[in-house]
Amino acid sequence: MLKEEYPDAVCELDHDNAYELLAATILSAQCTDARVNMVTPALFARYPDPGELAMANPEEVEEIVRSTGFYRSKTKSLIGMADAVTERHGGEVPSAMADLVKLPGVGRKTANVVRSVVMDLAGLPVDTHVLRLSKRLDLTSETDPVKVEYELNPMVPAAERGDFSLRLILHGRRVCGARKPRCGECSLAWYCPSAEL
Repeated sequence: MLKEEYPDAVCELDHDNAYELLAATILSAQCTDARVNMVTPALFARYPDPGELAMANPEEVEEIVRSTGFYRSKTKSLIGMADAVTERHGGEVPSAMADLVKLPGVGRKTANVVRSVVMDLAGLPVDTHVLRLSKRLDLTSETDPVKVEYELNPMVPAAERGDFSLRLILHGRRVCGARKPRCGECSLAWYCPSAEL
């Protein structure tokens, strides 16, 4: 169903490479993709690679990312991530989940975004939309994103997990909102035990 509705599901964070997507995803915590996309051009113009960002003055980074919220902690994560990528991985964003989640500011969701979007590897990012829709569709009763990921993984072929997540995110943004789901417009309403028809 969702595949027909969102055939060209893409990550809505603007990026040209793994470093840019990693930084943008760190910034996206508690922030809209649209706001992040307003901030990242200046960030990447000033710090085009992990080596440059690793040496950044935190106050300058804070000023650039301020509008994304939690700018001090995000700045610390960005610089820490860049330093770790530079020092431990020769400036290349690692592809292994175990390596990604050791980077400052990077959890499984962020690692799965990078793996599935730019590395074409298996990964099922569980954000607030995926979490909400998974519960509404009765695919899980879990509330912890990592447990939800582990429950959903066997339901979706590995090569399709990233696209599945992107489609749930788009559906959550456009149809199945947190406060006012538009069940009358939902292509999954026939299946959804939470549908109010």
